[in-house]
Amino acid sequence: MRGGFNMQGLMKQAQKMQEKIQKAQEELKSKTVEATVGGGMIKVVFNGSQEMVSIEIDKEAVDPEDVGTLQDLVLSAVNAGIKKSQEMVQSKMGDITGGINIPGMF
Repeated sequence: MRGGFNMQGLMKQAQKMQEKIQKAQEELKSKTVEATVGGGMIKVVFNGSQEMVSIEIDKEAVDPEDVGTLQDLVLSAVNAGIKKSQEMVQSKMGDITGGINIPGMF
């Protein structure tokens, strides 16, 4: 079929893209991002699977008389880490998909 729709070619392209995405997802598991808050008092590290892999809390951040501030700092650090991890994933996947956002893909 000349100049027509090439379903076989489209399926091959989709399969190649899926393979690239799977490879990227594996690579992202080993890549990390770091977020710090409170002047470095709280540091979290997330991987590309949006899993927190470490947290460091400076002893100066621990005040038994003000637990609320520590809770707020940890919450802020975790949220910032998740956001950075998501941005890293979107950037990597955007390279593969040409910037097309495929719902449920990542």
